[in-house]
Amino acid sequence: MNKLSKLTKWRHAGSLLSCLLIVVSIFTLATKGLNFGLDFTGGMISEVRLDKTLTAPEIQAKLETALKQPVSVVATGDQGQWMLRYAAPENLEQQPEIKPLLESFSNKVEMINVSIVGPQVGQELAEQGGIAVLITLLVILAYLSFRFEWRLASGALLALMHDVFILLGFFAITGLEFNLTVLAALLAVLGYSLNDSIIISDRIRELLKANVKLPIAELNNQAILNTLSRTLITSGTTLISVVSLWLLGGEPLYGFSVTMFIGIVAGTWSTMTIATIIPEMAKLGPQHYAPEPISDAP
Repeated sequence: MNKLSKLTKWRHAGSLLSCLLIVVSIFTLATKGLNFGLDFTGGMISEVRLDKTLTAPEIQAKLETALKQPVSVVATGDQGQWMLRYAAPENLEQQPEIKPLLESFSNKVEMINVSIVGPQVGQELAEQGGIAVLITLLVILAYLSFRFEWRLASGALLALMHDVFILLGFFAITGLEFNLTVLAALLAVLGYSLNDSIIISDRIRELLKANVKLPIAELNNQAILNTLSRTLITSGTTLISVVSLWLLGGEPLYGFSVTMFIGIVAGTWSTMTIATIIPEMAKLGPQHYAPEPISDAP
């Protein structure tokens, strides 16, 4: 019982910490905003073929020094073929020629394609990305409402919103680029966190039906202990894969791997705190899952 009592204190303290982080995230988003990448803001995209001895970090460092702005360098096709992405100036006539810059450090320079992604296209992508997240949350809300009693469903939904705000707040605070790859990782985190919340909510519901006399706080603690090994194994193995992408995936997968890493940690945390505290505050009890009495009236 002492162990369960300590777990309750940890859950309450963790929930208070989560609320504080959410407030900081919302404040930072409102004041600083996100650093949207070229996928959303538009820019120049150049596909080139250079010396095969050059690496992505070398090309990126030299171009960022010359252009004085962030440059994305992604390998495409054969060895030595790269896609360069960088912001375009308001006046395209002031845009420096990229070919002379490349010739300054590469003996072989072949311009395959040069295109411009306008800000209008970027704005449409940003709107579509926001709509995708909103539709995902609405579908999840409908599913949780159908699957669980509203007190349990509210805890699972708020846990998902916690993960979204934590991730967005992290990108707002650090100023890391928010692009389509990060958005895809954010949607993946929602699905992953939802699975964790469903597992523990199912366990809470089973315990409510089997233990009609225990208080909800103790049932929540037992549900966490019963699913802890499964949660740690699932999260641990996923984190190993994510860390491998982080260390070996290079610059193109950096934002994706960071988002997945923080999202998995935040999702596991919120499942054991927010998803269980909300039902307690809403006074969830065994009576909410008691079978309806059969009337004797003919």
